[in-house]
Amino acid sequence: MGFRERKYSSLKLAHEGLITALGGGVGAARFLSGLTRIVSPEKVTIITNTGDDIELYGLHISPDIDIVTYTLAGIVDEKKGWGIKGDTFHCLEMFKILGIKPWFMLGDKDLATHIYRTNRMKQGVSLTQITAEISQVLGLKVKILPMTNDKFETKIKTKKGLVHFEEYFVKRKSKDEVLGVEFGGGATVRPSSGVLESILNADTIVICPSNPIVSIGTILSVEGVRDALKRTKANVIAISPLVARKTIKGPADKMMRRLGIEGSSFGVATLYVDFLDTIVIDCLDKLEKSRIEKIGVKVIVTNTVMKNLDDKVALAKIVLGE
Repeated sequence: MGFRERKYSSLKLAHEGLITALGGGVGAARFLSGLTRIVSPEKVTIITNTGDDIELYGLHISPDIDIVTYTLAGIVDEKKGWGIKGDTFHCLEMFKILGIKPWFMLGDKDLATHIYRTNRMKQGVSLTQITAEISQVLGLKVKILPMTNDKFETKIKTKKGLVHFEEYFVKRKSKDEVLGVEFGGGATVRPSSGVLESILNADTIVICPSNPIVSIGTILSVEGVRDALKRTKANVIAISPLVARKTIKGPADKMMRRLGIEGSSFGVATLYVDFLDTIVIDCLDKLEKSRIEKIGVKVIVTNTVMKNLDDKVALAKIVLGE
């Protein structure tokens, strides 16, 4: 056990209640890595966005599930912000020789995950069960739940037509003007087993610092999720993904503005106001505190930029009120 692991191991069990987190992407993964340092992982359930799921090269890829899984397993490539550290790319190099121009980068070890997932899905196994199998192999004790086992795709409306979110984000590098966002299924999509129960039975619910439109908004669009958040007796806390009205990573700020939503922590709060108790915002956004409180949401002002493990743990402790 390394120094940092010893340092934070004594903090575990400080929060004895059940925690359910909603999120997807790098911001959520970073926060969750801090959270699981100070609470017992067995008490944490993570509902992950599957709107980014895409089929490429004949494989079912689940980017948000994988970034959370790899991060909590300690194998993520933190420099890239995706994939597995130390991975090689021989398969994609052969693709290029064959005349295929890959735009979605997948390392060789990463490909093994997608091959395993795809084969199991062809055998009729649910995405929820497959995610649990991969988590167990990687030694995780948290429960990671896909928001749904149904087919769900987030598509971005642009001047060139509808494109899958990953094509907009990765291939086109978020350069297209966003004219709208469409969810594949929306309210007709059923939540996966355990999703609603984890919300209703939680003591604390955390909305991770994720894109409120295409990471959290997708989860909220699943049938029954938003209603469960309104009915739960848990304390619901969100962490704004915006700092000084900009995102650390990703297109959330400009996406919000293009959709007529204020690109600010106040704007984030308005999207969750019907179920939100508290929002955590960055010190650089402290002037938004009074505006948010006027819509009935408590505000905590602190550093939300997670540059290292200390930052992640400190933010998790703030969120849990420790």
